Amino acid sequence: MSLSNIDLIVVIVYAIGIFGLAQWVSRDKAGATKDSSDYFLASKNLPWWAIGASLIAANISAEQIVGMSGSGYAIGLAIASYEWMAALTLLIVGKFFLPIFLRNEIYTMPQFLEQRFGPTIRTVMAVFWLILYVFVNLTSIIWLGSIAVTQVAGVNQDVALVALGAFALLYQLRGGLKAVALTDIVQVTLLVLGGLVVAYLTLTKIGGDSGVIGGFEELTRRVPDHFDMILSPDNPHYKDLPGIAVLVGGMWIANLSYWGFNQYIIQRALAAKSLAEAQRGVVFAGFLKLLMPVVIVLPGIAAVVLAPNLAKPDQAYPTMMALLPTGLLGLVFAALIAAIIASTASKINSIATIFTLDIYAKLKGVQSRVEDGADKAGYETHLVRVGRIAAVVSIIIAMFTARPLLGSLDQAFQYIQEFSGFVTPGITVIFLLGLFWPRATEAGALVGAVASVVLSFVFWFPAKWGGIEALNAVPFINRMGIVFLASLALAVIVSLARPAAGGSNRIRMEGVRFHTTAGFNIAAAVIVLILIGLYATWW
Repeated sequence: MSLSNIDLIVVIVYAIGIFGLAQWVSRDKAGATKDSSDYFLASKNLPWWAIGASLIAANISAEQIVGMSGSGYAIGLAIASYEWMAALTLLIVGKFFLPIFLRNEIYTMPQFLEQRFGPTIRTVMAVFWLILYVFVNLTSIIWLGSIAVTQVAGVNQDVALVALGAFALLYQLRGGLKAVALTDIVQVTLLVLGGLVVAYLTLTKIGGDSGVIGGFEELTRRVPDHFDMILSPDNPHYKDLPGIAVLVGGMWIANLSYWGFNQYIIQRALAAKSLAEAQRGVVFAGFLKLLMPVVIVLPGIAAVVLAPNLAKPDQAYPTMMALLPTGLLGLVFAALIAAIIASTASKINSIATIFTLDIYAKLKGVQSRVEDGADKAGYETHLVRVGRIAAVVSIIIAMFTARPLLGSLDQAFQYIQEFSGFVTPGITVIFLLGLFWPRATEAGALVGAVASVVLSFVFWFPAKWGGIEALNAVPFINRMGIVFLASLALAVIVSLARPAAGGSNRIRMEGVRFHTTAGFNIAAAVIVLILIGLYATWW
């Protein structure tokens, strides 16, 4: 497969247009310069539609489109639980987490940890997140993106990888989060429309004269095992998605950590005009998540019928794009590029935010710049410059490490979930305790975070001693649930044994209200009813 001249023109027009739009929204008022709030939190002025679209654009990238479509090819519709359960998680985040974060004017998740517990946990978790973002998330986004570009456009994969990373870097380098968030509505519109076109054409190809509906019915008839939402223990992919645990077990740990405590995601809501605007944004994102399996997973399942002998599951989505006619292929390819660029730019910006505000700005020599009446404006300009340097360094590291880390994997999406799962139980423990249990201490939080990594490694490490093999056989979603409970118990015990000094908790709860508007409540009820219908249909 290769792009025609018309397809190339469509892609080039998209690239020029979205880059120009990003630079236009990044412009400063006459005589103004960007400070850290402007660059890292879009001046705390994002509207609901930008928040919702940016949440999805940050989340849905090559790791989702290529990776989850590949898992749809290998496993089936059950992989859609990651999307549908996320819709429910977003409602919890909007109702219970955002009121506390926004009341306390939180910029970063490590900052919350310092205000709640102390400075040590802030530094430890900032380093954790930087390692995870650079070596797991950022590498996977540009690696899977380069696979798609290579298969569709015939470009050398290393060239594609460097081009994607460089474009995403330049796209957001000037404007920061504002450039990303205010252009994401365009990116998400293109992504959804492109995915729906691929789903429509694949089902039409299968259905023939029966059309889309007939194609879907034929697909369910020919590969019925790919439409089981809850996998049984005898399913060969049970270890990836262990039955009912995706609804009531460890997947909740992953979702709460990702959507509620992940700087890369929550940064958009922290930049909202108001709490009500942030809550509207997460509801909008929740409805979009319900649609994502049609856009992403369904083409992967269709590939089982249309291309049954692929070398790797991650080739499913790019292969289905081969069905597209000239011109439309360019549009859908531009949609795929849009998702990759938006997600990569978002990740780069979050890495720069954590490094600059949670590590660099905490250095004594840097803090002294604003002491005793020092130049505050100059200090803010300096922080923005440091953020831009951190952005450049992070993408260069990801470019060099992507192939060694991911080059030999069949399903990169599972790699992401597996290794993110080392830290997510501990992250969920310390944030839930920090938000809702006043007696939690920094010592307990540190023990919970470290225990999460150590216990996860014990479960994951290949069998070399008696008894370890049984632990290694535990599905990683169940592993996250077990590690969460163990880390929670240890954090509680240590917190009770070593009470915190007075004044260590600087999170203000006065004025925090968990009441939500009638519109939020109605929308939440609709999402819940849709989820019940989906799982009742495909159980």
